[in-house]
Amino acid sequence: MRGLEVIVVVLAAVLTMTWLARRLRWNEPVMLVAGGCLIGLIPDFRGPALPPEVVLLLFLPPLLYWESLTTSLREIRTNVRGIVLLATGLVLATAAAVASVGHALGLSWPLAFVLGAVVAPTDAIAVATVARGLPRRIRTILRAESLINDGTALTLYAVVIGVAVEGLAVTWTDTAVRFLLAYAGGAAIGCGCAAVVVALRRRLRDRSVENALGVLTPFATYLPAQVLGVSGVLAVVTCGLILSQAGPKVISAGSRVQIISFWEVSTSLLNSALFVLVGVQTPAIVSGIGSVSPGHAVITASLVSGVVIATRLLWLYSVPYLIRAVDRRPVQRTLRYGARQRFPLAWSGVRGAVSLAAALAVPTTTAAGRPLAGHGLLVFTAVTVILVTLVLQGTTMPAVIRWSGLHGDPDENAEERRAHRHIIAAALEALPDHAKRLKTPPETADAILSELRQYAAEKAEPPDTDDTGVRAGLELGRDLIGVERSALIRLRDQRSIDDIVLRRLQSLLDTEEIRIELALSAFTGRPP
Repeated sequence: MRGLEVIVVVLAAVLTMTWLARRLRWNEPVMLVAGGCLIGLIPDFRGPALPPEVVLLLFLPPLLYWESLTTSLREIRTNVRGIVLLATGLVLATAAAVASVGHALGLSWPLAFVLGAVVAPTDAIAVATVARGLPRRIRTILRAESLINDGTALTLYAVVIGVAVEGLAVTWTDTAVRFLLAYAGGAAIGCGCAAVVVALRRRLRDRSVENALGVLTPFATYLPAQVLGVSGVLAVVTCGLILSQAGPKVISAGSRVQIISFWEVSTSLLNSALFVLVGVQTPAIVSGIGSVSPGHAVITASLVSGVVIATRLLWLYSVPYLIRAVDRRPVQRTLRYGARQRFPLAWSGVRGAVSLAAALAVPTTTAAGRPLAGHGLLVFTAVTVILVTLVLQGTTMPAVIRWSGLHGDPDENAEERRAHRHIIAAALEALPDHAKRLKTPPETADAILSELRQYAAEKAEPPDTDDTGVRAGLELGRDLIGVERSALIRLRDQRSIDDIVLRRLQSLLDTEEIRIELALSAFTGRPP
């Protein structure tokens, strides 16, 4: 019953704090963490409520999968160099900087590097929350960075935890090989799982089975990677990115609408529940710092938090300018941001539940059975970094975005308008052939032709038609939606439009196709 009680209380806190935050227009993650802290003060909830394996095996795969499905692969390709530098170089630099401070404050070098690996990665969920309102390119960079840097940090974590707990010797060659295998193996498993899913999708016709496959995919991708000792994070992200490209071609409209609705609801609840669970853990962690004095723990945690924030600022105001001095290509100049516009990117280093899960997963004893000195201080510091970045950076991000002068992406709306005109033009061109093949009555074809021309002119209301040839008209409309969808996918594949624009227009086409299928079912007597 204890597990059920925790679930009910956490979900109640999610609903209450989310409603309160929106009512008061406060930062939702901060409110959720605060609600969790209040729950954590209740004696019955002072025990562990967030086992590390729950985050790594239950929360992390679906959240990473949904984030990778809904990001922009075109923007990732365009900004791949910057994303890789942030997701690898910045993670390693942050880990090294934190380790130096931690060692200076009394932690052993191995445990100091464990702390560095724990707090180095940004949190995909928290970043997505604070990045609202930023242009598409910066949002994509932040999301892609937070998707990939978990793999870098967790691989580094696995290396240094072996040194700290088991006393293993590590060489630069062994570490480099381990990183390479983790990345290559994770990407290979992600590609393989995506290929299997696409092959199954092409053969499935049962909507319930299709949706069950969609729910299973992130877990079935993550687990094999973890069992083989490679990056489960990168496997899930790779699989999600591939399916974001193949999905529009192999998933039916009805299945897509259902699975999108499922993921939107479930990931929203998982996101919020993670913040609440972080808060639930906090009181017990604060009271369990061990033999370290509270003053020393606070100083250590404060300094490490400052180093985490300062390292990101220093990186983003040094490395890009060094690259500019070397790479003078005109195409790279078009991608540059000024110092003021760069600040939101530098200020978005929010940490979250993955860092907490990694900290809680650190054993309390060594392989020899001796207590691991500094364990309580490490966990306390990790929690402090999460709370400081979440509160300080999360609550100030709207003001930072306003100060930077950055707004939503106007190109996104322009792309959507161009895509809308293009798919209507494709439908107009294909209409005569499809009308002839389906033997559609001329008056029905003319009515649909008039409707398409009105849509092309961006008029909202289609003309009224009588019931003559209704079934033939519906069948013709369904065929034309297929033409429009194919034209839309071609635009995406040619990189004329972004994945975000494709998903937006695809949703409209799916809704219209489902409406037609429901209407046709009245003629056939079969469910759509």
